Amino acid sequence: MRNSFRNGVGLVLPFLALAACQEHAEAPLPPRPVLTATVAPRTTETFGPFAGSIEPRYQTQAGFRIAGRMVARDVFVGDLVAKGTRLAALDPVVPQFALTRARADVADAEAQLANAGATESRQRTLFEGGNVTQAQLDTAVANRDTAAARLSQAKAALQKAEDELGYATLKADFDGVVTAWSAEVGQVVSAGQAVVTVARPDIREAVVDIPDALMGDVKPGVTFTVTLQAAPAITAQGRVREIGPLADAATRTRRVRMTLVDPPEAFRLGTTVTVALERPIAPQVTLPATALLERDGRTGVWVVTAAGTPDGRATVALRPVTVIGRDGASVTLADGLKAGERVAVAGAHSLEDGQAVRLPPSPL
Repeated sequence: MRNSFRNGVGLVLPFLALAACQEHAEAPLPPRPVLTATVAPRTTETFGPFAGSIEPRYQTQAGFRIAGRMVARDVFVGDLVAKGTRLAALDPVVPQFALTRARADVADAEAQLANAGATESRQRTLFEGGNVTQAQLDTAVANRDTAAARLSQAKAALQKAEDELGYATLKADFDGVVTAWSAEVGQVVSAGQAVVTVARPDIREAVVDIPDALMGDVKPGVTFTVTLQAAPAITAQGRVREIGPLADAATRTRRVRMTLVDPPEAFRLGTTVTVALERPIAPQVTLPATALLERDGRTGVWVVTAAGTPDGRATVALRPVTVIGRDGASVTLADGLKAGERVAVAGAHSLEDGQAVRLPPSPL
Protein backbone atom coordinates (compact mmCIF):
# COMPACT_ATOMS: atom_id res chain seq x y z
CA MET A 1 0.00 0.00 0.00
CA ARG A 2 2.88 2.29 0.78
CA ASN A 3 4.40 1.55 -2.61
CA SER A 4 1.13 2.43 -4.34
CA PHE A 5 1.08 5.85 -2.67
CA ARG A 6 4.63 6.53 -3.77
CA ASN A 7 3.84 5.55 -7.29
CA GLY A 8 0.80 7.86 -7.34
CA VAL A 9 2.80 10.79 -6.08
CA GLY A 10 5.49 10.13 -8.63
CA LEU A 11 2.94 10.26 -11.43
CA VAL A 12 1.27 13.50 -10.24
CA LEU A 13 4.42 15.58 -9.67
CA PRO A 14 5.61 15.57 -13.31
CA PHE A 15 2.21 16.69 -14.50
CA LEU A 16 2.18 19.57 -11.99
CA ALA A 17 5.65 20.70 -13.06
CA LEU A 18 4.69 20.58 -16.72
CA ALA A 19 1.56 22.64 -16.10
CA ALA A 20 3.54 25.24 -14.19
CA CYS A 21 6.08 25.58 -17.00
CA GLN A 22 3.36 25.95 -19.60
CA GLU A 23 1.60 28.66 -17.55
CA HIS A 24 4.88 30.57 -17.10
CA ALA A 25 5.71 30.37 -20.79
CA GLU A 26 2.29 31.60 -21.92
CA ALA A 27 2.15 34.66 -19.61
CA PRO A 28 2.98 37.71 -21.88
CA LEU A 29 5.00 40.73 -20.67
CA PRO A 30 2.79 43.64 -19.62
CA PRO A 31 2.82 46.60 -22.12
CA ARG A 32 5.09 49.40 -21.08
CA PRO A 33 3.35 52.73 -20.41
CA VAL A 34 4.74 55.61 -22.47
CA LEU A 35 4.24 59.36 -22.63
CA THR A 36 3.47 60.70 -26.08
CA ALA A 37 3.19 63.99 -27.94
CA THR A 38 1.08 64.62 -31.03
CA VAL A 39 2.93 65.89 -34.11
CA ALA A 40 1.74 69.37 -35.15
CA PRO A 41 3.93 70.86 -37.92
CA ARG A 42 4.46 74.60 -38.03
CA THR A 43 4.24 76.29 -41.43
CA THR A 44 4.78 79.90 -40.25
CA GLU A 45 7.13 81.65 -37.88
CA THR A 46 6.91 84.96 -36.07
CA PHE A 47 9.55 87.64 -36.61
CA GLY A 48 9.47 89.69 -33.42
CA PRO A 49 7.64 91.00 -31.52
CA PHE A 50 9.30 94.38 -31.08
CA ALA A 51 8.04 97.16 -28.82
CA GLY A 52 7.34 100.63 -30.17
CA SER A 53 4.95 103.58 -30.02
CA ILE A 54 2.46 105.43 -32.21
CA GLU A 55 3.76 108.73 -33.59
CA PRO A 56 2.50 111.16 -36.25
CA ARG A 57 4.18 111.25 -39.62
CA TYR A 58 3.91 115.05 -39.75
CA GLN A 59 4.48 117.38 -36.80
CA THR A 60 5.76 120.93 -36.60
CA GLN A 61 7.68 122.81 -33.93
CA ALA A 62 6.16 126.23 -34.42
CA GLY A 63 7.70 129.50 -33.26
CA PHE A 64 7.38 133.27 -33.71
CA ARG A 65 9.13 134.96 -36.63
CA ILE A 66 10.10 137.91 -34.45
CA ALA A 67 11.53 138.22 -30.96
CA GLY A 68 9.42 139.40 -28.05
CA ARG A 69 7.80 138.61 -24.70
CA MET A 70 5.03 136.03 -24.82
CA VAL A 71 1.83 137.35 -23.25
CA ALA A 72 -0.76 134.69 -24.18
CA ARG A 73 -1.02 130.93 -24.56
CA ASP A 74 -4.44 129.93 -25.81
CA VAL A 75 -4.28 126.11 -26.04
CA PHE A 76 -2.94 123.25 -23.95
CA VAL A 77 -1.30 119.90 -24.61
CA GLY A 78 -3.85 117.49 -26.06
CA ASP A 79 -6.13 120.18 -27.51
CA LEU A 80 -7.38 119.74 -31.05
CA VAL A 81 -6.86 122.88 -33.12
CA ALA A 82 -8.13 123.89 -36.54
CA LYS A 83 -6.12 125.65 -39.20
CA GLY A 84 -5.82 129.35 -38.36
CA THR A 85 -6.50 128.94 -34.62
CA ARG A 86 -4.43 131.31 -32.45
CA LEU A 87 -1.96 129.37 -30.34
CA ALA A 88 0.01 132.12 -28.61
CA ALA A 89 0.80 135.83 -28.84
CA LEU A 90 3.62 138.27 -28.15
CA ASP A 91 3.41 141.73 -26.63
CA PRO A 92 2.27 143.89 -29.63
CA VAL A 93 3.48 147.26 -28.32
CA VAL A 94 6.87 147.29 -30.06
CA PRO A 95 5.51 146.08 -33.44
CA GLN A 96 2.75 148.69 -33.25
CA PHE A 97 5.32 151.46 -32.66
CA ALA A 98 7.26 150.23 -35.68
CA LEU A 99 4.06 150.26 -37.74
CA THR A 100 3.26 153.84 -36.71
CA ARG A 101 6.76 154.96 -37.66
CA ALA A 102 6.52 153.21 -41.02
CA ARG A 103 3.23 154.92 -41.78
CA ALA A 104 4.79 158.31 -40.94
CA ASP A 105 7.74 157.55 -43.22
CA VAL A 106 5.35 156.79 -46.05
CA ALA A 107 3.50 160.08 -45.53
CA ASP A 108 6.81 161.98 -45.48
CA ALA A 109 8.00 160.25 -48.64
CA GLU A 110 4.73 161.03 -50.41
CA ALA A 111 5.08 164.73 -49.49
CA GLN A 112 8.71 164.77 -50.68
CA LEU A 113 7.67 163.16 -53.96
CA ALA A 114 4.88 165.69 -54.48
CA ASN A 115 7.28 168.59 -53.83
CA ALA A 116 9.95 167.14 -56.12
CA GLY A 117 7.37 166.59 -58.86
CA ALA A 118 6.16 170.19 -58.64
CA THR A 119 9.74 171.46 -58.73
CA GLU A 120 10.54 169.35 -61.78
CA SER A 121 7.39 170.66 -63.53
CA ARG A 122 8.37 174.30 -62.90
CA GLN A 123 11.94 173.77 -64.04
CA ARG A 124 10.72 172.17 -67.24
CA THR A 125 8.45 175.17 -67.98
CA LEU A 126 11.32 177.61 -67.35
CA PHE A 127 13.66 175.53 -69.50
CA GLU A 128 11.24 175.66 -72.39
CA GLY A 129 11.22 179.47 -72.06
CA GLY A 130 15.01 179.59 -72.04
CA ASN A 131 15.20 180.83 -68.44
CA VAL A 132 17.10 177.87 -66.88
CA THR A 133 19.86 175.65 -68.08
CA GLN A 134 19.71 171.94 -68.94
CA ALA A 135 21.69 171.10 -65.81
CA GLN A 136 19.09 172.69 -63.56
CA LEU A 137 16.33 170.69 -65.26
CA ASP A 138 18.32 167.46 -64.89
CA THR A 139 18.78 168.13 -61.17
CA ALA A 140 15.03 168.60 -60.71
CA VAL A 141 14.32 165.36 -62.57
CA ALA A 142 16.88 163.48 -60.42
CA ASN A 143 15.35 164.86 -57.22
CA ARG A 144 11.91 163.68 -58.37
CA ASP A 145 13.20 160.18 -59.14
CA THR A 146 14.96 160.01 -55.77
CA ALA A 147 11.77 161.01 -53.96
CA ALA A 148 9.84 158.33 -55.86
CA ALA A 149 12.41 155.69 -54.85
CA ARG A 150 12.24 156.78 -51.21
CA LEU A 151 8.45 156.46 -51.33
CA SER A 152 8.76 152.88 -52.63
CA GLN A 153 11.23 152.13 -49.87
CA ALA A 154 8.91 153.59 -47.24
CA LYS A 155 5.97 151.56 -48.53
CA ALA A 156 8.05 148.36 -48.35
CA ALA A 157 9.01 149.20 -44.77
CA LEU A 158 5.31 149.78 -44.00
CA GLN A 159 4.43 146.36 -45.43
CA LYS A 160 7.17 144.78 -43.35
CA ALA A 161 5.91 146.50 -40.20
CA GLU A 162 2.37 145.30 -40.88
CA ASP A 163 3.64 141.74 -41.38
CA GLU A 164 5.70 141.86 -38.17
CA LEU A 165 2.64 142.98 -36.25
CA GLY A 166 0.88 139.91 -37.63
CA TYR A 167 3.88 137.76 -36.66
CA ALA A 168 3.20 138.67 -33.03
CA THR A 169 0.32 136.18 -33.23
CA LEU A 170 1.16 132.47 -33.67
CA LYS A 171 -1.49 130.49 -35.56
CA ALA A 172 -1.88 126.84 -36.51
CA ASP A 173 -0.87 126.06 -40.09
CA PHE A 174 -3.06 122.91 -40.27
CA ASP A 175 -5.64 120.90 -38.36
CA GLY A 176 -3.83 119.00 -35.63
CA VAL A 177 -3.29 118.29 -31.95
CA VAL A 178 -0.97 120.08 -29.55
CA THR A 179 1.67 117.64 -28.29
CA ALA A 180 4.15 119.86 -26.40
CA TRP A 181 4.86 123.39 -25.19
CA SER A 182 8.41 124.80 -25.02
CA ALA A 183 7.70 128.30 -23.64
CA GLU A 184 5.54 129.92 -20.98
CA VAL A 185 3.71 133.22 -20.66
CA GLY A 186 6.12 136.00 -19.69
CA GLN A 187 9.11 134.34 -21.31
CA VAL A 188 11.15 136.33 -23.81
CA VAL A 189 11.63 134.25 -26.95
CA SER A 190 13.89 134.80 -29.90
CA ALA A 191 12.90 134.69 -33.54
CA GLY A 192 12.51 131.11 -34.72
CA GLN A 193 12.66 129.57 -31.24
CA ALA A 194 10.38 126.50 -30.90
CA VAL A 195 7.36 127.39 -28.78
CA VAL A 196 4.72 124.71 -29.43
CA THR A 197 4.62 121.36 -31.22
CA VAL A 198 1.55 120.54 -33.31
CA ALA A 199 1.04 117.11 -34.90
CA ARG A 200 -1.31 115.86 -37.57
CA PRO A 201 -3.24 112.87 -36.16
CA ASP A 202 -4.72 111.79 -39.48
CA ILE A 203 -1.56 109.92 -40.60
CA ARG A 204 -0.16 107.79 -37.79
CA GLU A 205 2.86 105.52 -37.76
CA ALA A 206 4.30 102.77 -35.57
CA VAL A 207 7.90 103.57 -34.69
CA VAL A 208 10.08 100.68 -33.47
CA ASP A 209 13.78 100.00 -32.93
CA ILE A 210 14.92 96.67 -34.40
CA PRO A 211 18.38 95.15 -33.76
CA ASP A 212 20.72 95.81 -36.62
CA ALA A 213 21.57 92.09 -36.88
CA LEU A 214 17.95 91.32 -37.84
CA MET A 215 17.47 94.07 -40.40
CA GLY A 216 18.09 91.70 -43.31
CA ASP A 217 14.44 90.58 -43.05
CA VAL A 218 13.01 94.12 -42.97
CA LYS A 219 12.47 95.90 -46.28
CA PRO A 220 10.30 98.86 -47.38
CA GLY A 221 6.75 97.77 -48.17
CA VAL A 222 6.74 94.72 -45.87
CA THR A 223 3.51 94.56 -43.82
CA PHE A 224 3.71 93.91 -40.06
CA THR A 225 0.92 93.23 -37.58
CA VAL A 226 0.69 96.03 -35.01
CA THR A 227 -0.92 95.17 -31.66
CA LEU A 228 -1.89 97.42 -28.77
CA GLN A 229 -0.08 96.33 -25.61
CA ALA A 230 -2.99 97.50 -23.46
CA ALA A 231 -5.54 95.60 -25.60
CA PRO A 232 -3.94 92.73 -27.56
CA ALA A 233 -7.24 92.01 -29.30
CA ILE A 234 -6.99 95.33 -31.18
CA THR A 235 -4.64 95.11 -34.16
CA ALA A 236 -3.82 96.96 -37.36
CA GLN A 237 -1.53 96.54 -40.33
CA GLY A 238 1.66 98.58 -40.57
CA ARG A 239 3.57 98.96 -43.83
CA VAL A 240 7.30 99.73 -43.57
CA ARG A 241 7.85 103.24 -44.96
CA GLU A 242 11.25 104.28 -43.70
CA ILE A 243 14.31 102.46 -42.36
CA GLY A 244 17.00 104.32 -40.47
CA PRO A 245 20.23 104.37 -42.52
CA LEU A 246 22.51 104.07 -39.48
CA ALA A 247 22.39 101.96 -36.33
CA ASP A 248 22.33 103.64 -32.94
CA ALA A 249 25.83 103.70 -31.48
CA ALA A 250 24.67 102.65 -28.00
CA THR A 251 21.90 100.12 -28.67
CA ARG A 252 22.93 98.90 -32.15
CA THR A 253 19.33 99.20 -33.33
CA ARG A 254 17.86 100.92 -36.35
CA ARG A 255 14.65 102.95 -36.28
CA VAL A 256 11.84 101.71 -38.51
CA ARG A 257 8.70 103.70 -39.25
CA MET A 258 5.57 101.85 -40.36
CA THR A 259 2.51 103.61 -41.77
CA LEU A 260 -0.72 102.28 -40.22
CA VAL A 261 -3.38 101.18 -42.73
CA ASP A 262 -6.87 102.26 -41.60
CA PRO A 263 -6.05 102.00 -37.88
CA PRO A 264 -8.81 101.92 -35.22
CA GLU A 265 -9.29 105.00 -33.05
CA ALA A 266 -7.62 103.15 -30.17
CA PHE A 267 -4.26 103.70 -31.87
CA ARG A 268 -3.79 107.16 -30.37
CA LEU A 269 -0.58 109.15 -30.48
CA GLY A 270 1.86 107.96 -27.83
CA THR A 271 0.22 104.53 -27.42
CA THR A 272 2.61 101.63 -26.77
CA VAL A 273 2.41 98.83 -29.35
CA THR A 274 4.19 95.66 -30.42
CA VAL A 275 4.89 94.73 -34.03
CA ALA A 276 5.47 91.26 -35.44
CA LEU A 277 5.66 89.61 -38.84
CA GLU A 278 4.16 86.21 -39.69
CA ARG A 279 6.06 84.59 -42.57
CA PRO A 280 5.71 81.15 -44.21
CA ILE A 281 8.40 78.50 -43.69
CA ALA A 282 8.93 74.85 -44.63
CA PRO A 283 6.99 72.54 -42.27
CA GLN A 284 8.82 72.03 -38.98
CA VAL A 285 8.05 69.94 -35.90
CA THR A 286 9.20 70.80 -32.38
CA LEU A 287 9.48 67.97 -29.84
CA PRO A 288 11.08 67.51 -26.42
CA ALA A 289 14.76 66.56 -26.67
CA THR A 290 14.00 63.36 -24.73
CA ALA A 291 12.07 62.03 -27.75
CA LEU A 292 15.25 61.87 -29.85
CA LEU A 293 17.22 58.64 -30.19
CA GLU A 294 20.75 58.93 -31.55
CA ARG A 295 22.41 55.58 -32.10
CA ASP A 296 25.13 54.36 -34.49
CA GLY A 297 25.24 57.69 -36.28
CA ARG A 298 21.52 57.66 -37.02
CA THR A 299 18.81 59.87 -35.54
CA GLY A 300 15.20 58.84 -35.06
CA VAL A 301 12.11 58.95 -32.87
CA TRP A 302 9.69 56.26 -31.73
CA VAL A 303 6.35 56.58 -33.55
CA VAL A 304 3.46 54.99 -31.67
CA THR A 305 0.88 53.10 -33.72
CA ALA A 306 -2.77 53.79 -33.07
CA ALA A 307 -4.13 51.76 -30.17
CA GLY A 308 -6.71 49.27 -31.35
CA THR A 309 -7.42 47.39 -28.12
CA PRO A 310 -9.72 48.43 -25.29
CA ASP A 311 -6.87 48.64 -22.81
CA GLY A 312 -4.94 51.11 -25.02
CA ARG A 313 -2.19 48.77 -26.20
CA ALA A 314 -0.03 49.86 -29.13
CA THR A 315 3.45 49.30 -30.55
CA VAL A 316 6.38 51.56 -31.37
CA ALA A 317 8.46 51.81 -34.54
CA LEU A 318 11.69 53.74 -35.03
CA ARG A 319 11.34 56.53 -37.64
CA PRO A 320 14.41 58.34 -39.09
CA VAL A 321 14.20 62.16 -38.79
CA THR A 322 16.29 65.22 -39.73
CA VAL A 323 17.25 67.63 -36.95
CA ILE A 324 17.59 71.28 -38.00
CA GLY A 325 17.73 72.95 -34.62
CA ARG A 326 18.28 72.40 -30.93
CA ASP A 327 17.15 74.73 -28.18
CA GLY A 328 17.86 73.47 -24.70
CA ALA A 329 15.09 71.02 -23.85
CA SER A 330 13.59 70.86 -27.36
CA VAL A 331 14.60 69.90 -30.88
CA THR A 332 13.26 71.00 -34.27
CA LEU A 333 12.76 68.42 -37.02
CA ALA A 334 12.45 69.15 -40.72
CA ASP A 335 10.96 65.91 -42.05
CA GLY A 336 10.16 62.29 -41.20
CA LEU A 337 6.89 62.90 -39.35
CA LYS A 338 3.31 63.61 -40.38
CA ALA A 339 0.66 65.69 -38.70
CA GLY A 340 -1.38 63.79 -36.13
CA GLU A 341 1.19 61.05 -35.47
CA ARG A 342 2.10 60.31 -31.85
CA VAL A 343 5.70 60.16 -30.71
CA ALA A 344 7.10 58.71 -27.48
CA VAL A 345 8.79 61.49 -25.55
CA ALA A 346 10.32 59.54 -22.65
CA GLY A 347 12.52 56.46 -22.38
CA ALA A 348 13.67 56.51 -26.00
CA HIS A 349 16.85 54.54 -25.17
CA SER A 350 14.96 51.67 -23.50
CA LEU A 351 12.39 50.95 -26.21
CA GLU A 352 12.69 48.35 -28.94
CA ASP A 353 11.24 48.21 -32.41
CA GLY A 354 7.79 46.58 -32.29
CA GLN A 355 7.58 46.66 -28.50
CA ALA A 356 4.07 46.77 -27.04
CA VAL A 357 3.26 49.92 -25.10
CA ARG A 358 0.27 51.32 -23.27
CA LEU A 359 -0.88 54.87 -23.94
CA PRO A 360 -2.06 57.26 -21.26
CA PRO A 361 -5.72 58.34 -21.22
CA SER A 362 -4.84 61.46 -23.21
CA PRO A 363 -1.63 62.57 -25.01
CA LEU A 364 0.53 65.32 -23.59
